[in-house]
Amino acid sequence: MIAFERTAQCRHLSHASSNEVAALHARCFDHPWSAKEFEGLLASTGIYGLGLYLGAGLIGLSLIRAILDEAEILTIGIDPAHRHQGMGAHLLKASESLVSGLGTRRFFLEVSVRNDGALRLYQSSGWQSEGLRKAYYRDGSDARVLSKLL
Repeated sequence: MIAFERTAQCRHLSHASSNEVAALHARCFDHPWSAKEFEGLLASTGIYGLGLYLGAGLIGLSLIRAILDEAEILTIGIDPAHRHQGMGAHLLKASESLVSGLGTRRFFLEVSVRNDGALRLYQSSGWQSEGLRKAYYRDGSDARVLSKLL
């Protein structure tokens, strides 16, 4: 028996992929964004989307807003069926590379203080805590504001 390893690849997302992106976002989050929201964002200036594909299937997404020398991750997620396999680290690194190529010097994001896995990933990837946004999420949880110098 011969085993073939399938590797995940990042590709740029366009507004044409908004239905697929919204379906993945719904698998990743309790309060997903709609296909119409993704379509509008992905068609906007300064918004960049990365999709993480395993074969033809979209398993991860990163949506970034870049302005001058700063950028912010608006949302990032990995399909629950593919978590804890290094896919999040792969997507995060690709997101950092993308914005670094745009001239970004400082990268930001917010993450729920309840999301231990994501917090560990960001910490191990060199992100630093900048502060806390109280009751930032719909469930009342706080958001940790993180940044990374590129």
